[in-house]
Amino acid sequence: MNQGTHPEELPAEVLDDVASVAGAEVTLLSRLPGGVNGGALRVQLAGRADAVLKAVPRAHPNHLDETLRAQRVVEHMRGRGYPTPAWLGVGATAAHVWHLMDFVDAAPAPELTPSLVEQLMEIIELQAGQASEPYDHWSYAWRVATGQESAVAGQDVPPPREAPDMVHADLSTPSNVLVRDGAVVAVVDIGNAGSGTRATDLTTLVWYTFQDPLLDDVRRRLWTRILDLVGWEGAAVLAATQILHMLEIPIRHGRHDVVPGVVKRGHRALDELATPP
Repeated sequence: MNQGTHPEELPAEVLDDVASVAGAEVTLLSRLPGGVNGGALRVQLAGRADAVLKAVPRAHPNHLDETLRAQRVVEHMRGRGYPTPAWLGVGATAAHVWHLMDFVDAAPAPELTPSLVEQLMEIIELQAGQASEPYDHWSYAWRVATGQESAVAGQDVPPPREAPDMVHADLSTPSNVLVRDGAVVAVVDIGNAGSGTRATDLTTLVWYTFQDPLLDDVRRRLWTRILDLVGWEGAAVLAATQILHMLEIPIRHGRHDVVPGVVKRGHRALDELATPP
């Protein structure tokens, strides 16, 4: 993930670009809580409601195109009742890419609970058959899990049988789930969304349910749903991808003290998958 920009570090040209696209003067109000990568700022648009601005350094030449892709996913999914805030604008300067979205008066979920997992499972069902962009998370999972660009003939684990789903790809990060009075009111940080199987997001939820024994029962329901959607082989591909991704993050950031815990959790996940409910 890209490191977000602190309010005091936000270049004036970014605010100027946002104001030009939004058609209103933009005033920085505060940093929003939560977020692995930070960078979400509450702003005021002159004469209009508050909004959320996220500006990150350009990471590669296609960064703006990828953000525009995410905007199209948001528009498509909102039209089908998916609870994610509307995007008000997207733009870029020479050094930054930004997007502006509606402000939602709700707090990031501090932790998963059985109720929140059940609600998120229902929200994930809204993704069924809703792939609208050719950004293939299933092929990505296959490459990560096997190290191969494509499977050997006759040994492929096929993509999901149903029409491709929309995949959020970062749904379970607590700051990406906004709640009010125990109810999920929005899911955000949709920038990596694409196509594949919604079992990808269910597998990510499985990973975070290991943090609390009270989530053991709901995790069994998650495994059952994943197996229904993609079968044992597909579930193994998604579980391996999740484990390797969770190992890569602390290793990349020099947090080697975290690695043993990730390995232990990975063993638990694979042991459960080997003896499904």
